Amino acid sequence: MKVERQLHIISTGKQPLEQFVAICARVHPYVDAIHVREKRKTAREISEFLTELIERGIPPKKIIVNDRIDVAVVFGVKGVQLAHHSLSVHQTKRHFPSLSVGCSVHSLEEAMEAEKSGADYCIYGHIFPTASKLGAPPRGIESLRNIVHHVNIPVIAIGGIHSDNAEQVLQAGAHGIAVMSAVFCAKDPVSEAKKLAKIVKKMA
Repeated sequence: MKVERQLHIISTGKQPLEQFVAICARVHPYVDAIHVREKRKTAREISEFLTELIERGIPPKKIIVNDRIDVAVVFGVKGVQLAHHSLSVHQTKRHFPSLSVGCSVHSLEEAMEAEKSGADYCIYGHIFPTASKLGAPPRGIESLRNIVHHVNIPVIAIGGIHSDNAEQVLQAGAHGIAVMSAVFCAKDPVSEAKKLAKIVKKMA
């Protein structure tokens, strides 16, 4: 069966609204999903992000909100990305069936639980060393391969992924890749997004 690979980009939580939106407006044609992951911001502040993104022409069907189900529902975006502290996948799917629900996982057990709970996909990592997880050992390609083998929902890989190593991640069976700094901190975000999109498309 042919698998549709995807490229997700995730906000760093460190960039000003204007900078984040400006980059998204330029790169969104090359990506499948834009995650607004702003852990330290209020619902009102996150809503400002979504308002600006939509006003700049980013389709709501490409936007995923981290944790804040209320904001996702109000704006009618694609979905939510849930963490261990969020509402459960089951509760979310039951009350908001139109939302695509992703789950952040860090082990095979968590991935299997996400699938059992009804998650549409999971994001697993970190695969490679990354500045956002200093001191925590990467989980590596083999652990990714193992998870892909044991669950039937799409597995999106995250953590230290860029255009030089994305292909090996997809070769391990990942259904897609999620990046933060590789695009948002790149000297040329559009060029990097294009490179990643080309790799993802090639591996489809």
